Amino acid sequence: MMTSEEGDGGRALRPAVLRVVDTLAVAVGMVLAHAARYDDSAEPMNIVGLVIGVVVAAAVFLAVATALRLHQGRHALGSADEFRTLAVAVGSATLAVLALDFVTGSARLMPLSVPVVGGLIAFVVTIGYRAIVAARVLAAAPPRAGRRTLVFGAGAAAQQLIRSMIWDDSGHLPVGLLDDDPAKRHLEIKGVRMLGGREDIAAAAARTEAEVLIIALPSAESDLVRDVSERAVAAGLTVKILPKISDLLDRKGIGIRDVRDINIADLLGRRQVETDVKQISGYLRGKRVLVTGAGGSIGSELTRQIHSEGPAELMMLDRDESALHALQLTLFGEARLDLPQAILADIRDGEALRRLFEERRPEVVFHAAALKHLNMLEQYPDEAWKTNVLGTLNVLAAATAVGVDHFINVSTDKAADPVNVLGRSKRLAERLTATFGQHATGRFLSVRFGNVLGSRGSVLETFAAQIARGGPVTVTDPEVTRYFMTIPEAVQLVIQAGAIGADGEALVLDMGTPVRIADVAEQLIKLEGRPIEIRYTGLRPGEKLHEELFGAGEHDERRAHPLISHCAVPAFSLDAVEQIRTAHGMDDFVATEDAKPLPLERAAQLNGVTR
Repeated sequence: MMTSEEGDGGRALRPAVLRVVDTLAVAVGMVLAHAARYDDSAEPMNIVGLVIGVVVAAAVFLAVATALRLHQGRHALGSADEFRTLAVAVGSATLAVLALDFVTGSARLMPLSVPVVGGLIAFVVTIGYRAIVAARVLAAAPPRAGRRTLVFGAGAAAQQLIRSMIWDDSGHLPVGLLDDDPAKRHLEIKGVRMLGGREDIAAAAARTEAEVLIIALPSAESDLVRDVSERAVAAGLTVKILPKISDLLDRKGIGIRDVRDINIADLLGRRQVETDVKQISGYLRGKRVLVTGAGGSIGSELTRQIHSEGPAELMMLDRDESALHALQLTLFGEARLDLPQAILADIRDGEALRRLFEERRPEVVFHAAALKHLNMLEQYPDEAWKTNVLGTLNVLAAATAVGVDHFINVSTDKAADPVNVLGRSKRLAERLTATFGQHATGRFLSVRFGNVLGSRGSVLETFAAQIARGGPVTVTDPEVTRYFMTIPEAVQLVIQAGAIGADGEALVLDMGTPVRIADVAEQLIKLEGRPIEIRYTGLRPGEKLHEELFGAGEHDERRAHPLISHCAVPAFSLDAVEQIRTAHGMDDFVATEDAKPLPLERAAQLNGVTR
């Protein structure tokens, strides 16, 4: 890769110049090796054989180099990748001459040592030429300007990042490396020297007059990110970070433009999720998939990840037309609300859902539509009943009537031993899903997880708004804890759970260690870089001090995936289901613990459910 300093002419000239120099090196190497072999020897030289060998070596070298795009700018000049490709091309030329020598038998073109030594000479000459050119370009380049930057991490990502800062118009000037690995204490990357580990951040910042620290460890755990970030902020540095590896898979390399500001998700968790792509593709690829609540935080990420798996049809259902508009724009680059992908409907309307399902015949349903704001639902419990309970019942009945293969109900940790309206309504939804799973032809299950980072209306959104106003940041209790996941991670596991879950189960996602909400507030305030008050307001009605992922009698059993637990959910009896249909609200429904199994002969009486 030529630098910007070399200009357009240099870029156009470079392939031809390198091609000529490399080919001459191969030829000269062969000649020199041949001359050295016959020095002080009475044996006559085979000039014709030498000429043939040189021509064959040059031709094979050029053919292989062209196939590997050695001279077409595939690799950065002087990089390890370029040296490896160069070795393959020179080695191929050497092997070709050796093979020709063996074929000719007693009338060999040259002694066997000549092509071997000639190849080594050619490789050394081509490497030396590149080293000289790279050094001259670096010496001739004008002093780089930009924010003086420390890089924490000295792996492959850091090497690509530093190269990008040097050669691209990045606005960053690398002035030092930091890494905790003692084996890298004397490492140097592109002239950027190692200055120590995380304990040396403050000293390195003072020594280099750095302004920025970039954490170049895409797989770093949250504890390390948090510690390095705190040390860097204390040293007066602005902290930035490279995204995790899964976010960079579609990139050819890592560069300065991949760097972003550090956020709360980096500080709370960067765990890598291993997903069985074959399992996911098996039940989504080529299928008609419908997502309810597609415009919400979870629903929109579900549609994005499902879309990448190649379904035959992706149906996005929501009652919010603006959310559907934004989702289509994100997925397809245009918002064609007249296309059948976007479905404007309300899950409270059972008859409309029944007609829709009969017309579109979905095979896989992800039910993410729900009301989720705990405090508001405490004030308006009937709305939770209409959407989270009756709405779920409507979707279940419509899905069962058309014989869906998979039904995945998105639930919440608040359904475990519920003490509030939200938890009770979502627990009822889990049990309804289990009931239909007992008697329908497809697989019906629920997936339960806690708070997701960055979802609309989440505590992070609230804290961010309060910080933007200058505070105070309100926390209910100093000791209150919650489970957190990133939205992509949660959705990835939801999709995985759909492949491994059994009828009537609630699959519980491993949320890691609970996080103190006060710690979240403190981390966000540190990112803001100015003092902001935290005010404690006390727990509200229906709020727990600590959430639980498992209810009484549920066990943490992980049969198929290390981050997914399986819990049996008791199904309702027919009488309980009928009570739900006719009840006017949660207070009117008194059979929540009625879990007697349905007699088989009465199963057909359950509206829309067939064996």
